[in-house]
Amino acid sequence: MKQIKDLNKLLEQIAKEHLFIETLETQHRDRLDFHDVAVWSIKGALEAAYAAGIEAAKNTSTTSKGKQ
Repeated sequence: MKQIKDLNKLLEQIAKEHLFIETLETQHRDRLDFHDVAVWSIKGALEAAYAAGIEAAKNTSTTSKGKQ
């Protein structure tokens, strides 16, 4: 459960920093749920998510090696 909360927090942070979207929660209003976003902002968000995944994999592999 903590991992999901951490993931949601990370995704929301990326959305704010790169896409200028304040929340990823559904607001049930078109003007709040749909956004015009520049392709370079999308690319930046995807790069940030990819980098976060690489970092998470490094931390996981280090942790699992210690448990063997």
